[in-house]
Amino acid sequence: MAETKQYPFDEIEPKWQKHWQDITLFNPDVSDTKNKYYCLVMFPYPSGALHVGHGRNYILGDALTRYKIMQGLNVLSPIGWDAFGLPAENAAIKGGLHPRASTENNIKIMKKQLLGWGIGYDWTREIASCNSDYYKWTQWVFLKLFEKGLAYKKKAAVNWCPSCKTVLANEQVIGACCERCDSKVEEKDLEQWFFKITDYADRLLKDISKLEHWPERVKTMQQNWIGKSTGVQIDFPVVDSDIKLACYTTRVDTIFGATYMVLAPEHPAAEELIKNSSDKKQIQEFIKRTRQQSKQSRSSLDVEKEGIFTQRYVINPVNNKKIPLWIANYVLVEYGTGAVMAVPAHDQRDFEFAKKYNLPVEVVIQPITGNQQPAIESPQAYEGDGVLVNSDKFNSLNNRAAMEKIADWMENTKIGKRATHYKLRDWLISRQRYWGAPIPIIYCEKCGMVPVPEKDLPVLLPEKVEFSAVGGSAFGGKLITSSPLAHCQEFVNTKCPKCSGKARRETDTMDTFVDSSWYFLRYLSPHDDKKPFDKKLVNAWLPVDQYIGGVEHAILHLLYSRFINKVLFDLGFIGFDEPFARLFTQGMIIKDRAKMSKSKGNVVSPDQLIAQYGVDTVRLYTLFIGPPERDAEWNDRAVEGSYRFLGRAWRLAEQITSHKAQGRKIQGIHPLMRKIHQTIKKVTEDIENGFKFNTAISAIMELVNDSCKANEEGVSRDVLREAVTTTALLLSPFAPHLSEELWQRLGNKESIFRQKWPGFDKAVIQEDEITIPIQINGKLRSKIIVPAGISEGNLKKVVLEDEVVKKWLVSGAYKNIIIIPNRLVNIVV
Repeated sequence: MAETKQYPFDEIEPKWQKHWQDITLFNPDVSDTKNKYYCLVMFPYPSGALHVGHGRNYILGDALTRYKIMQGLNVLSPIGWDAFGLPAENAAIKGGLHPRASTENNIKIMKKQLLGWGIGYDWTREIASCNSDYYKWTQWVFLKLFEKGLAYKKKAAVNWCPSCKTVLANEQVIGACCERCDSKVEEKDLEQWFFKITDYADRLLKDISKLEHWPERVKTMQQNWIGKSTGVQIDFPVVDSDIKLACYTTRVDTIFGATYMVLAPEHPAAEELIKNSSDKKQIQEFIKRTRQQSKQSRSSLDVEKEGIFTQRYVINPVNNKKIPLWIANYVLVEYGTGAVMAVPAHDQRDFEFAKKYNLPVEVVIQPITGNQQPAIESPQAYEGDGVLVNSDKFNSLNNRAAMEKIADWMENTKIGKRATHYKLRDWLISRQRYWGAPIPIIYCEKCGMVPVPEKDLPVLLPEKVEFSAVGGSAFGGKLITSSPLAHCQEFVNTKCPKCSGKARRETDTMDTFVDSSWYFLRYLSPHDDKKPFDKKLVNAWLPVDQYIGGVEHAILHLLYSRFINKVLFDLGFIGFDEPFARLFTQGMIIKDRAKMSKSKGNVVSPDQLIAQYGVDTVRLYTLFIGPPERDAEWNDRAVEGSYRFLGRAWRLAEQITSHKAQGRKIQGIHPLMRKIHQTIKKVTEDIENGFKFNTAISAIMELVNDSCKANEEGVSRDVLREAVTTTALLLSPFAPHLSEELWQRLGNKESIFRQKWPGFDKAVIQEDEITIPIQINGKLRSKIIVPAGISEGNLKKVVLEDEVVKKWLVSGAYKNIIIIPNRLVNIVV
């Protein structure tokens, strides 16, 4: 086909972006909830210029939004900024730029990029978590949890990042390092604020069954993080002491094999137990050294096991044996009770420890087949099932049956009791930083801890503060850590809401995950200064119909949002207990086999590509690069393929609009018309069934190719016009600017996004004839053309009369003919 005109993207794209804003295409009437559809992309942290890897998230959401608008739905697609956080404050420390100034500058940059990408949002609903009209209501959420007894303060061992100068939640420690700066994480004891998410552990776990349209991978990650287990809790009396050490185990069938007990270095009874020890100093040094190691490294199966004997003993209550009490690095106070009955014969970690320190190994489970006698010199513990030995009256029982019988016996004799435990720990929300929502608590020497009254919200962040890499802590404790707020007297000094006496404000700020745990509610009434959200509207529009974001948020953001949503549901503020009906987690776009990052030097900026090829090309390639749920390797040279395709579609449309000559007509349904309806069906199903945008785009490319061939062959202009019209409609969610231009040039006045999404005719799709491959013993030997819907009997006759098949069949003999209707015939000889 001769080229008639280049694709003028630089003229087209700004024109249509302005048009969409002028006609408020993405601004729904939220009072109309009849055909509502809430499509939400996780709001971004304003880190600065976006790269092409970031674009995938927003382009996916925009494509779905445009598709749903064309289906006649009233679509809400808002945007905002998760704008508090460490990077902005760290930049202030290094460069002197106030966090608000750097954050607002980054928002301007990113907003300009999103608009340039043609991403459609209702910008009238834009929110930023760092603005007081938003964090006022984040503080309100805190107060509601405080009133319900779900927000509390206690001294706790916490993860401390020495570089970021703040506390990290367990989930923010990756491989013993800070997830943001990769610094080695230390452990400190600090007074910290927590949300009692453990009160909701069972509901959060059970209600995963309600998340029918969430990826199984994400549901499994949440199940594992909550980590429910059932077992038995037993008290081990300390010899020559009134102390009893509670131990939780899921393997009560091995209790007769416990040969020593291990405490976590953080165990609250440790100091009392060693106070009279002649090795007290050595033990304390071991505890201090071990606590400086990260919990993640200590819990690793590969960690070198280290311990120290306390010079104390405990009594195993099932056999009254005296066993030694140790403190070791591989036991964490967060899991179970912080005390472990060690069974080295049947637990590999205990076995490695016992082998290192010459502790006894007692076999209590034998494999059902063969004889295995684990000993101290054996290479590993036996952790499988079997029958009990050396276990008193429970000998010869299958160990699984023995679990129940031993638990019954323990409860009857008051030795122990059945218990349920969770890995999930309460959510640590304190941060010793400035750039976050202040915790609305006041400390008064007379009245104690007093919540800030709702009428006094928001507790405003002071603008004039001094940033330093060193500093103090919240009121009431020793200066261990630093927040700039602790040194800002105009912020710290206040009056008690109860007695009006002198008081001091809490100087910790909230974890930014608190900000993002409820933002999806605010979008329905973002400018309401009387309440955090409109109950009637959120109950009509939520749960969110489609939530889109990265799988890296599977545990933190998604679990915390579910928790806060359930609290607000229980308090009667909302009428739904799960916030997101459907979840799609996109894969990363990588470069040189690594995640894009400035430090790796593999970031691909979209600006140059857009200048060279246009934004529709970048959008199309981003969606076409591979299945959106998987990681995909970016290839700059491959972008040109998407550009060439759009140019081909453009030139085809140009021929339709500039030439009036009629092509020749044929009888019946033209193959191109059939292709048109097949493509409509394919694209629609691909969008609906799992965001298969890459295969949907591939189908449109096939349609354009077939249309170009048909044009060269002289197809009827009406059929060709139908093909181009359908191409514009199907392509519009993915390449909206080009599609709008084609739509207008085809003589249409209204925006293409005011049109109805095309439907397909099943009768047209149906082929008159189909090609059937013939295999002999699984190998392709021939192909035949037969009428569509041919019966199996007639198909067998045609197959056996095929000349190629006859050559392969000796005297016409065969064992079987396997027919897959309309697809394949396999002859077994």
